[in-house]
Amino acid sequence: MPKTNDPSLKSWVPVPADSDFPIQNLPFGIFKSNSGNPRLGVAIGEYILDLSALAKEGMFDQIPFDKNVFSLSTLNSFIALGKHTTNAVRERISELLNINNQEVQGNESLKSKALVKQSDAQMLMPVSVPNYTDFYSSREHATNVGMMFRDPANALLPNWLHLPVGYHGRASSIVVSGTPIHRPKGQTKTDAEAMPSFGPSKSLDFELELAFITGRATALGESITTAQAEDYIFGLVLFNDWSARDLQRWEYVPLGPFLAKNFGSSISPWVVTLEALEPFRAEGPVQEPEVLPYLKYSGKKNYEINLEVAIQTPNGVSKTVSHSNFKYMYWNMCQQLAHHTVNGCNISVGDMYASGTISGPTSDSYGSMLEITWGGKDPVQMPDGTERKFINDNDTVVMKGYAERDGVRVGFGECVGKILPSK
Repeated sequence: MPKTNDPSLKSWVPVPADSDFPIQNLPFGIFKSNSGNPRLGVAIGEYILDLSALAKEGMFDQIPFDKNVFSLSTLNSFIALGKHTTNAVRERISELLNINNQEVQGNESLKSKALVKQSDAQMLMPVSVPNYTDFYSSREHATNVGMMFRDPANALLPNWLHLPVGYHGRASSIVVSGTPIHRPKGQTKTDAEAMPSFGPSKSLDFELELAFITGRATALGESITTAQAEDYIFGLVLFNDWSARDLQRWEYVPLGPFLAKNFGSSISPWVVTLEALEPFRAEGPVQEPEVLPYLKYSGKKNYEINLEVAIQTPNGVSKTVSHSNFKYMYWNMCQQLAHHTVNGCNISVGDMYASGTISGPTSDSYGSMLEITWGGKDPVQMPDGTERKFINDNDTVVMKGYAERDGVRVGFGECVGKILPSK
């Protein structure tokens, strides 16, 4: 296990006890402050460590790479350097932040340049996303949806237990946390209506997901095995796959989601590396029937990451409506990437792959309002006396995620999205 995961490590930067960003995490992101252009930073406690400021002072000179990558507006060029380099950079950052290290701690001028309060910075999209794929890999979620939309006795389609189902989504409408989303418009049709109608969605939903980002490209015709997959995965973000359920129900046969999904997806701004999540590996569900050889894997490929979703009403009242966990996923990331490329599909640096809605076995662990309210039949009662079947205009959805073990909490921060009325 990397030395950066040592639970005994302490930073000279103050880190609150409940912080998502201790020295064992060190997630990467892109930020902008009053004193500069977009640039790379690492979260530590309530601060951002400005990597471009450190690079200008020679703090990474012992690692051979172009230091200009720290002054770019996306992480793509940095993560394309490969894990040998990005891990070396992360280890160097851990060294510089160590409570016993004086290189930055003892240099007041550099410290004032390199440390920026998160509250004084604007977080930007961490990566430029060339391609986006959304999977459908929670057995509980797929079963719940199948029971509602199809045959309760045969909720899972015949292929679901044999392959990670997915579809190619719209990369251009993925936005960083805090970016408002307008309620989408489109066609809807109920069973009682003879003809479809057009208008704003009446059943706007969130989907609780995580997404991984690839840091290596492949050529057309090349495949990635489950054993190789982790070498291609740089890190993860929280992902809210906003969904218009009434549009989806009408359009998804025969080719799947379109307008119901492509109007917007929200992600958290900090990319948590796979290396930071190493201590939180977990066994995945038993896969029966046995998967085909190219989907077999060895070791623990799931991760125990606590997830929660809260809805905040326009008057500021908030209620947590879901507590779930990434360990529930039936198909893991290595299987997803292996299946995605087994036909020779080429991938790019910065590609994003969402997990699909993460639902657990109990109603309080469901990852969408579709399931939580069972299609609107059992509304959520809010503390202000209102109720929610789905998400209303001017509601804000807040997703959080963290892994915790041996007194160390490695988290993602927040993924926040407010729904505005249709344009």
